[in-house]
Amino acid sequence: MKRYKIGFLSGFFDILHEGHIAILRLAKQQCEQLIVAVGTDEFMRARKGRESVLSYDQRVQIISSIRYVDKVVEENNLDKIEAYKKYHFDVMFAGDDHKNEDTYIKDADTLKREYGVDTIYIGRSDTSSTALRKRTYDIWKEYGASDVTVTAREKS
Repeated sequence: MKRYKIGFLSGFFDILHEGHIAILRLAKQQCEQLIVAVGTDEFMRARKGRESVLSYDQRVQIISSIRYVDKVVEENNLDKIEAYKKYHFDVMFAGDDHKNEDTYIKDADTLKREYGVDTIYIGRSDTSSTALRKRTYDIWKEYGASDVTVTAREKS
């Protein structure tokens, strides 16, 4: 039997890579049901200051097809207390890059103190969507795409 009944993990998952799969796998290993909140395009613009490469609907379709994911829900903000009230999870998973982020610290503390919810930070891989986006852009430039109009979306 797994340690937790319902786990919750959120992210944008824009340009899905092996690090995303690893965090989903590690989270699922610890809970019976894994709920994954995928950030909307509007939330990505507000949080990251850029457009997504894949649309929200595309990212939901991809995440929904991963065997470690039991349910996909929409994420419009960082409020994990609000998420808890909707989904009643007993563990929240996050990448360890959020460990020192004020919002996560505050919400993890409240979730534990008021609802008994644990927070588990999972180490990230060396791969990132940002690095993949930059590498793709650099290759694109290297192979003569200079005559193509490049928008801010492709540059970020």
